[in-house]
Amino acid sequence: MMESARADKWLWATRFFKTRSQAANTCELEKIHRAGHLVKPATGLRPGDVIELPFPDGPGQRVIRVLGLIEKRVGAPLAQACYEELTDPSVVVANKQALQDRRDAGGRPTKKERRQIGRIRGFWD
Repeated sequence: MMESARADKWLWATRFFKTRSQAANTCELEKIHRAGHLVKPATGLRPGDVIELPFPDGPGQRVIRVLGLIEKRVGAPLAQACYEELTDPSVVVANKQALQDRRDAGGRPTKKERRQIGRIRGFWD
């Protein structure tokens, strides 16, 4: 069994980032911390470590505890079994609200909204 896993591989394998290079770049930009210290891409993570990382699209920090080590991308249920979410629920709600406010201010319509626009304009008769 593995003693530790590279931070960038683990963050990618547990689906916090879409690509390993995004995980590595976030580490290099000094946005990920473990016990108050910066985490570099090659830093070894061990079970029990508590990591702070930013939400990808909104304000606030996400706090997670490492439970298991993986280095290959697996299905979402297996990936979620490798960490425990410790983030305060109020931070999660605030992040979701900020995302919704940003969407309401403009941006690309969802599939449902595109269909409604199409019906109004007469495309779906």
